[in-house]
Amino acid sequence: QAGSFSTLSLTPMADAAPAGGDRGDRGRGGFGRGRGRRGDRGGDRGRGGDRGRGRGRGREEEKGGWTPVTKLGRLVQAGKIKTLEQIYLHSLPIKEAEIIDFFLGSANLKDEVLKITPVQKQTSAGQRTRFKAFIAIGDHNGHIGLGVKCSKEVATAIRGAIILAKLSIIPVRFGYWGNRIGKPHTVPCKVTGRCGSVLVRLVPAPRGTGIVAAITPRKLLSMAGIEDVYTSAAGCTSTLGNFAKATVDAISQTYLYLTPDLWAPTKFVKGPYQEFTDFLSKDGKHRSAVSHE
Repeated sequence: QAGSFSTLSLTPMADAAPAGGDRGDRGRGGFGRGRGRRGDRGGDRGRGGDRGRGRGRGREEEKGGWTPVTKLGRLVQAGKIKTLEQIYLHSLPIKEAEIIDFFLGSANLKDEVLKITPVQKQTSAGQRTRFKAFIAIGDHNGHIGLGVKCSKEVATAIRGAIILAKLSIIPVRFGYWGNRIGKPHTVPCKVTGRCGSVLVRLVPAPRGTGIVAAITPRKLLSMAGIEDVYTSAAGCTSTLGNFAKATVDAISQTYLYLTPDLWAPTKFVKGPYQEFTDFLSKDGKHRSAVSHE
């Protein structure tokens, strides 16, 4: 019996491993749906390998200066567009953060981390944790932006949120509470912004009042350059992301409300793409010729 017991070794179980039919050829181990080959999905693109053209190509350009990749960026670098307000006038989408740095200057822009929170996603292997960053950026002189980015690492999330905040910068319109004496110091009228259940209302305030608001909207209003304002909030303001987005939405409403001083007839002018079409076509042909060489 001892000899017969020794014959019952683990060899039958080893032979039974690929018993999942034709699944054994695909390396799935023959157990259930199998996820054993998921790690090989990258093939030869492992870390440190050649990942092709991606978002990382900007790192090399930082050493040699900014190389614009959009028509708007080429016009800005060539000096055809003088101010950021000219871009806002024609509602041109900004796809490069360097355009904001070109006009406002990276030294004048101040960014602040509003919140970094971990978020999780349930997967078959457990939870996948990533970090979500809320970044506010402004120049304290009529420009404010809010960026939200989620990434595996905190530093990557912050860096991505700063870029998104620059791309989402909006102009801020100032006004007076009473007589038009001195510089504008408050919002021009009562405005309301909303995100989710949070509702934020901005009310003009007399000069010297300061920013009467909670911590989150006070930071955003200060970055926008507003000196005096009353605020009113409703909803679940403990959700900081929605609170910040509602405040930025209320600030953006200052230029959407048509007041009597904006009733003057609009003088229509050509857009930058139409005005400088010869420059763009010539520059485009030059770039294509260089690429073919």
